[in-house]
Amino acid sequence: MFKRNILSEIKPFLEKDQIIMITGARQVGKTSLLFILKKYFEQKQKKCFYLNLENPEYKNALNQHPQNIFEIIPKTKTKQYIFLDEAQYLDNPSNFLKFHFDENRKNLKIITTGSSAFYLDKKFKDSLAGRKFIFELYGLNFYEFLTFKNQENIKQYFNKPVPKIYHNDLIKFWKEYITFGSYPEVALNDDEEIKKKIIEGLVLSYIKKDIYESGIKNSEKYFQVLKLLAMQTGQLVNANQLANITKLSLQTIENYLFTMQKSYHLAFIKPFYQNLKKELIKMPKVYFLDLGLRNYLLNNFNFIGKRMDSGQYLENVMFLRFLTNNKLNNINFWRTQNKNEVDFIINRRRAFEIKFNKNKFTVSKYKIFQKKYSDIKLNFICYDDIVDDLKNGKFDGFITL
Repeated sequence: MFKRNILSEIKPFLEKDQIIMITGARQVGKTSLLFILKKYFEQKQKKCFYLNLENPEYKNALNQHPQNIFEIIPKTKTKQYIFLDEAQYLDNPSNFLKFHFDENRKNLKIITTGSSAFYLDKKFKDSLAGRKFIFELYGLNFYEFLTFKNQENIKQYFNKPVPKIYHNDLIKFWKEYITFGSYPEVALNDDEEIKKKIIEGLVLSYIKKDIYESGIKNSEKYFQVLKLLAMQTGQLVNANQLANITKLSLQTIENYLFTMQKSYHLAFIKPFYQNLKKELIKMPKVYFLDLGLRNYLLNNFNFIGKRMDSGQYLENVMFLRFLTNNKLNNINFWRTQNKNEVDFIINRRRAFEIKFNKNKFTVSKYKIFQKKYSDIKLNFICYDDIVDDLKNGKFDGFITL
């Protein structure tokens, strides 16, 4: 079982009383993460129990009353560790978790996963304030991808220059990663046709499950909007325009966008303003959280350098790299009414403009931004810069400048 980087983020919170909630897209590895954490506590001689709430017997018992958990596991005076998988299948997961935190937190530590539907439920009340720590699990970053490909020879050079003997393999794996995406099951297969079939299965099974559980009736229209957004990656999301194209109501479009975001199919980033209130009312830009999904929707798995959308594609690649080490809320973009634009503002301190080819940069275009925000360093990134960075062991996060 492969370890994930998020474990180091979760570990400091494991001995706290609060519930640990791990959320993320279906099939990104939440269950595997639960078993890794379960093993961690078992090695400390702790009593651990795993419950999958897709099991109707468990689900029905816990829906009747939260206290029924002690009909499934023994009630003891020593602390027990409960690993609840797919908590969204409970009728009222919020009440269940609140009950056990309030009544049993000294004897019961709960670590739970919830797919997107956990947060799609409009009835979900935030009655867990102060009772939970939430961690979001995304697809594999490139360092994790190398782990799944058993590339210890390359991984050992993390943050160090990679010897030339490994350069070809390194770039080969990088191309595979940004072409077929970050789902663990996809990474574990080498055959390209099998990868495509797995991605197709994820779309037809799990994404359709998200659609169904969110109450959306017309999956065909949902996918039409998702495909339009795949074509508009890195562009402003105009809900009115999407409504006109698809002949759907504005409310329906907004519901679709909400579902896509909460299902971790895609992410929206807000514009950067010194006045924070303005960020809440302006149109966001859209990026996909898995490049394999985007390529499937576009029916195009060609290498990034042989595509008409190479600039948009690379922008999405860089978005995912930034997301590795930064919270989504700390990733913004800058754009004026005159369409002066900078692709990314990170933590309100660093700015990045992304182009596939270096000769596409026109530095004079960015004078307005540099004059207005002289304290924010502006960096220009092209594909070759990323390749050079990989060769220097920068497998994820910020690239060296």
